[in-house]
Amino acid sequence: MGSSQFAIEAVALAKRFGRMTALSSADLRVRPGTIHALVGENGAGKSTLISILSGLILPDAGALTLHGRAVQFRSPLDAVAAGIGTVHQHFMLAEALTVAENIGLGTRRSAAGWLFQAAKVEAEVARLAEQTGLHVDPKARVADLAVGLRQRVEILKALSRGAQVLLLDEPTAVLAPPEVEKLFENLRRMRDSGRTIVIVTHKLDEVVALASEVTVLRRGETVFATPLAGMSPAQVAEKMIGRETPALTVPPPVEQSSQPMLELEGASGAVNIAKLHVLAGEIVGIAGVEGNGQQELAELIAGTRSRQSVPGTQSVQQSGLIEKIAGVSVADWTPQMRSDAGLAYIPADRQREGLVLEFSLAENLHLREPLERGPLLDHRAMRERALKLLPEYGVRPPDPDLEAAGLSGGNQQKVIVARELSGTTKLILACNPTRGLDVGAAADVHARLIAAARTQNAAVLLLSSDLDEVLALSDRVAVLYRGTLSETWPRGVSKEQVGRAMVGAA
Repeated sequence: MGSSQFAIEAVALAKRFGRMTALSSADLRVRPGTIHALVGENGAGKSTLISILSGLILPDAGALTLHGRAVQFRSPLDAVAAGIGTVHQHFMLAEALTVAENIGLGTRRSAAGWLFQAAKVEAEVARLAEQTGLHVDPKARVADLAVGLRQRVEILKALSRGAQVLLLDEPTAVLAPPEVEKLFENLRRMRDSGRTIVIVTHKLDEVVALASEVTVLRRGETVFATPLAGMSPAQVAEKMIGRETPALTVPPPVEQSSQPMLELEGASGAVNIAKLHVLAGEIVGIAGVEGNGQQELAELIAGTRSRQSVPGTQSVQQSGLIEKIAGVSVADWTPQMRSDAGLAYIPADRQREGLVLEFSLAENLHLREPLERGPLLDHRAMRERALKLLPEYGVRPPDPDLEAAGLSGGNQQKVIVARELSGTTKLILACNPTRGLDVGAAADVHARLIAAARTQNAAVLLLSSDLDEVLALSDRVAVLYRGTLSETWPRGVSKEQVGRAMVGAA
């Protein structure tokens, strides 16, 4: 029997998936009415531990108690019935259903007899969205939502069920600074009302600002657990990765006489670009809250979205998007033609757009440039190259034969980054490239983007909802709001000015 002084007490939890050990000896003790941070490197076991607490998987060994009572969750419904609500890093949504239908699933209030009370649930969702600032259309179909909006649905779904214990896995990854503050206000209010909150995040400044205690996992084991009073983000990072995180150093600005590698002008569908160019050797960052046209813009540049004219316009520049790579119009080019011309693409949604989850890591690393021997794929050469790339980019485990589905989210991201940045490129389109990465891995990706620009003379267009990332890396910064791109600001623009523009307050 666990101690009643803890809302959650997990002792010596272990879990294996085939050859991979996700947890070997994980402990977690969370006091009631507190906000507790769970941190660790990619592949440390954080998402596996959250999945056990939320009833998605059963542990192979260990004990779990909730408010002093031994529990064993055999399904998510068991966890919900016990008062646990979860927002997972990878979305648990039915894409064919609306926002309101997803939030109403599995709740008695959503049904009157056999009929779904759509109007009632839609009103509840709208009211909750207004309270939290996590605005989303209750009637929208989830399949039509961008990544950031889907995460908002997950947060709203968990909050709507009034859980006494709330588990949040990377909840602020796609929120603008004002939305983060609004979310934190609500989390503190829930804490003060007696709820218990566990937050998993790689943003260590948020850990220090929000949580009162922290537990650190490393390679499936709990290595550190302590109150956070007096600790800095750098000290937490050192406990996570076992070393100091190197400071980001950005070389001097690129010469403005460099050749434009990407030129955009005009409009297509929901995207309106007055004029944008990215020079060889330059990093241009586009900030914005998810759902403001980032996905559409990225897909237009990558060639995976068809161009649409704007009704009622006559000018060529207004009725369609003029797009050039290295001075050549690519309006009719396929994604493969653009890739062959030197476009590297890190998509926002790693599981739907970046990987074939059923393929091995070696196969995923060569989706862009497969190695061939005559008419056949050269699997031996692909595997040998993967054996070099996987440890170089910190993928754990570095097993080229492992299916991509078997990796943690952060390690899946590392595979995509390795594929796209390991070759020679002219233009890099990076969409939230460090989402879900720990501080050490994120610093490595930042260094690689800078090296690609300054050393390989590639142009980098960075689309990120992480404003700190945009400001740290970019030579020039713009904001995408409701599909329209702002003017660009030079390096040194204030976080407050860009943050206001992200929510339309500039």
